[in-house]
This record gives sequence, C-alpha cells and structure tokens, in this order.
Amino acid sequence: MSHFSHVQRWVMALGAVALVIALVLTWVMLQRPGDGYEAPPGGPVTLPSTQGEFSLGDLGDDQVAVLFFGYTHCPDVCPLSMAVVRQTLARLDEQARQRVVPVLISVDPERDDLARLKEYVGYFGPRFIGATGSQAQLEEIAERYGVFWRKVDTDDSAMGYTVDHSASLFIVDNQGKILKQVVYSPVPQALTSALEQVLSAS
Repeated sequence: MSHFSHVQRWVMALGAVALVIALVLTWVMLQRPGDGYEAPPGGPVTLPSTQGEFSLGDLGDDQVAVLFFGYTHCPDVCPLSMAVVRQTLARLDEQARQRVVPVLISVDPERDDLARLKEYVGYFGPRFIGATGSQAQLEEIAERYGVFWRKVDTDDSAMGYTVDHSASLFIVDNQGKILKQVVYSPVPQALTSALEQVLSAS
C-alpha cells in the first residue's frame, strides 16, 4: 500500500469521526430548550405504584424525586436512562442517596401493570419505584410536565407496537416543582451534576 493511500485512509477516518461528533453536537443542541422555551409547571403526582400509592406529597422536605416517563418494553432509551439513574445514585454518598427517590412512570398502561413494573424496576435496584395509571391520569400529568408520547404500530414485530416518547429526566420536590430538567444522555455526568446542585442548595 502506498504512503498516499495510507494518508487517504487516515483522512477519511478522521472525517468520519468529525462527522459523528458534529451530528452528536447537533442532536444535543436540538435537545436544549430554545430562547422562547417556557419550563413546564410540573405539579403533584399521585399514582398506583409498585410500593403502594405513590405521591410526591409523601416525600420529606429534604427529599427529591427523579421522574422518568417511559415504558418497560422500550428497547433502548428507557433502560439506558434507568441505568444512568442507577449509576448516579451509586456516585452519591449514602446521606445524599437517601434523599433521592427514582420513579419510572409508565406511559404504556396497556402492557405495564404493576407486576410487570415491579419486575422491571427491580433490575435497577430496590429504591426504584414503578408507577402508572389510567390513560386520563397519565395525559393530565404529562401535559403539566411537557411530556409527549405516541403509540407506533409495528406489524412486523412480536411487540405489536412501540411508544415514541420524551426522554427528559425531571428532578422535582414534594410539591412537584421542577428543580431541574435533564435531557437524555447515555452517561450519568449531567444527572449527577444536576442532583448535586439541587441537594447542596436545599
């Protein structure tokens, strides 16, 4: 192989890496709120859960919840986000960890009953709570949190359908006030930083 061909291969490889980086940065920028963005109001959440009725109002004054809206049949974003929450909790000291309540709110009540949710969240740790409700309950909460989802039929899949959905994590207090909204990331740094800021400020 000539020296020129070797250089060509390196240039092409570097170009491919640069393209991937550019695409990732573009995606991240698109996930960030624009100048006209208005934060959703959030508010109370009370739903049947894997640990009895879950209510944000039952949290202590020094506690926060990390809310994630997803579903158990999600092939990628949901398990990655749940793993990020687990990794973040592992990075906190024990005192801080006890102040954080991780909650998956399923937007797929048709398939995600409490038994299914209990099995699913159990993979990520005993502190995780799975919650869901009627379609009307979920739509009312989702509207207040600026969460969107839609069912997508997949006739060629055994699952029957998937659910496209928002992927932000919400750090909220016991009144449902959104203290931080963390956009989706497959790594824990952003959520860890946000939680550390919230916990140190309260």
